[in-house]
Formats: sequence, C-alpha cells, structure tokens
Amino acid sequence: MDTIAAISTPPGEGGIGIVRLSGDRAIDIVLKIFKSKSNRDLRKVKSHSMIYGHIIDPDSGSSVDEVLVSVMKSPHTYTVEDVVEINCHGGFTSLKKVLELCLRFGARPAEPGEFTRRAFINGRIDLAQAEAVLEIIRSNSDDTLKASVAQLEGNISREISDIRSKFIDFIAHVDAFVDFPDEDVDDIVDLEPGITECIGRIDKLISSAGTGKILREGLKTVIIGKPNVGKSSLLNALLKEERAIVTEIPGTTRDIIEEYLNIRGVPVRLIDTAGIRNTDDIVEKIGVDRTKAFLSQADLVILMFDSSVELTEEDLAIIDLVKDKIVVALLNKSDLPAKLSAGYINRMLPYARIIRTSLVDGTGLDELTEFIYGLFYSGDVKINDPIITNTRHLACLKKAADAANSALDTLKSGSPVDLITVDLMDAVDALGEITGETAGEEIIDRIFENFCVGK
Repeated sequence: MDTIAAISTPPGEGGIGIVRLSGDRAIDIVLKIFKSKSNRDLRKVKSHSMIYGHIIDPDSGSSVDEVLVSVMKSPHTYTVEDVVEINCHGGFTSLKKVLELCLRFGARPAEPGEFTRRAFINGRIDLAQAEAVLEIIRSNSDDTLKASVAQLEGNISREISDIRSKFIDFIAHVDAFVDFPDEDVDDIVDLEPGITECIGRIDKLISSAGTGKILREGLKTVIIGKPNVGKSSLLNALLKEERAIVTEIPGTTRDIIEEYLNIRGVPVRLIDTAGIRNTDDIVEKIGVDRTKAFLSQADLVILMFDSSVELTEEDLAIIDLVKDKIVVALLNKSDLPAKLSAGYINRMLPYARIIRTSLVDGTGLDELTEFIYGLFYSGDVKINDPIITNTRHLACLKKAADAANSALDTLKSGSPVDLITVDLMDAVDALGEITGETAGEEIIDRIFENFCVGK
C-alpha cells in the first residue's frame, strides 16, 4: 500500500500539533525533510524512538519548524506499518507546511479513518474494535469512556466470536450427521441446549443496548412544567452556570435548550423545554409543540410544580401527558408556604418519585441527582461487561437471534435436520458483520467515513 499522511490533531492553536505518516516509505519521506540535531539516521534508530531536530524545506533550505520525530517500525504500530509522527508546534501554518512537504516527497493525503482502516485491514483490530476508537473519541462521560475502552480491548469481539464459533460447530455437527449417517455421530437433538444457550447470550447482549444507548446519547431527561415553575432555574442550578434566561415573565423559554451533564459518570442529556400552556403567541406555540415531541422520546421526565400555589388546569393537562413515562416530580419553591402536598401528587402519579426543591437555597438538588444516578444503576450495570452501544451491532444481533430461534424451531418441529444449517449460517453471517468477517465493502466504507482525517 502507498504511504499516507495527515494532520492528526484538531485545527486551531495548541501546544503541539502532529503530522502522521504510515506506509513502507514513511521513514524515507521524512528523511528528505528532517534534519536531526544529532545527525541520527531514522532508518537505524530503535523503534519507538523520538528524535529532536528541524523540518527543512529542501528547495529553499529554510527551517520550517523545530520538531520531535517519533519513529515506530512495523509490525508493532497502530497500522502494523511503519509509522512516523512529526510533533510540531501547534499552529495551523507550520502544520500545513509540514504536511505539504510530506505530500510533495511521496505521501498522499489520508482519507477519513484511513489509519484505523489499515489497522483493521492488517488484522491488528477487528471491525467492532475499530468502531470503538470512534466511540472513545466521542465519549462524553467516564463510564462511556470505560465501555468504549473495554470494546477496544475486545470484550464484545470475544463474546461475539465465541458464540459464532459455537454456531459453526453446530453446522459442522449437522453436516456430519447428514453426510455420514452410519458413523458414530451424536444424536442431533443434543444441539438444542447449545443453541438455546447461545440465544440466551445474544439476548443478554441485546438487553444491554438500553444501557448502551444512554452511554452513547446520554439519559434523555426532559424538564417539563407550566411556565414560571422554575425549569430554566433548575437547568442553571444543575449545570452550575447561567445557561438559560430566567425572569418572572411566563413563557421566557420558547425553544428547546439542550446541555450535557455528568452525574458521577452517568451522561445526562438535559432538555429544558418551553412551558406548556394554551397561548396565542405563534412562536411560543411552536415551542410548546416541540416540547411535546421531545417528551415522547424521553428516558426520564422531570415534572416541575410550583408548590406555593394550587394545581391549575395546565398542571393537570401536563400530568396526563406523562402518565406512561418514568417521572420525578419536583415540588419547587418549597421555601414558600406550601399549598400543594406530596400526597396529592402521589395519588395522580403513583409511580413518580416526589422531591421537594427550592432553587433559592438548593434544597432537593442532591436528592434529585442521586435519584438520576440510581435510575441508571438500578439494573446493576457493570461497565466492564460487554455493552452494546452501537446501533449497527444491535441490528446484527437481532438478526442473529431471529435466525437462531428459527433454527431452534426447525429442530423442535421434527423437520429435516439439514434445514437448520441455513438458519444457523444466517446467524453466523450476522455475527460476522459485527466483527468484520462477513461485512461488505459498503458497510466498511460507511463506518470509516465517519472518522476524522488523521485517525
């Protein structure tokens, strides 16, 4: 393969910037533009060494930047090829000039994700691990990062590969039973427990996708209530910054405000919504309609009441909207004389958690964040266990489960046993799409085009 080069650090000013090369000619190309302070030959230095010197434009003889060059030799590199990283000062002009020199002397521009794609093609990682690299880059909490690192280290790949290997063994057993009926082959019915066990393992992975969705997207938490109950104040208090405008004028929030909050490693996607009420204001009405749309997608609803006043028709209408959701009801403004009891709300929302809050003095905020944390971990989530965070993986697992269940039904029905090999092979192919053994070029292209250039 030809040698590729790209800037691997984000655009903008920074302490350092890195130009990365990978391929058989990576070292030779850098040799043409690098002058070591100690006159060391990059071809002779020990792998994973860092050499100090300058990048020189050979045409003008002028120095472009003072750099450190990292030399990593095949096969013990990210791409399994020779890799050179030129550590420059982190300015756009110097990085661009160094990259131009690399391209001038024989490298070509890397495509998005091409370094990671080469790691996949060269067998250092499988497709699921390659996707974990992107998940690590996009991680928005400690637990998201831990789950992504565990996937990169192969916890999902090992589980998928083991299940897939068992299905292949079952297919071989059926083929032997059909092709050599007079040989000493175990009764085909003995396959039933094995297939059932594999289906159970697939179902466990599928069931982890709910947790994975929250890790990937955040616990989608919609703050809802009639105008002026304190929704925007709650958002500001949880974020510990003035993110939303707060006034005593009802209807101040007319659009959706979204922010991420990290609660002890749990990513929470906070959505502050327009207060729900009947209004003739066209803009405010659009905001109310958008609130209702977000409500249908919520993992958790924070329903806020002004406990210093009695319930209104607007409050009752909102209660009807959330009866089928997971709800925490906040009786806000508890620093004022109460006119709304927790028991009354409990009768209308018997499954809701009820918390008294005051955003003046912070009452109830710790209880609220503890509830949200406990909601995520109520299922004994173990981040190091295989957790499906990727929608592509989930679709493949569901396809594999359907095929395996079809094979089991065929086995139980008394139909010719060789028919189950078709379903089992479908399961094998579906699982292979996750790790890459059976993934088509179009799927692979789509995955890597989501990467940034330089990774």
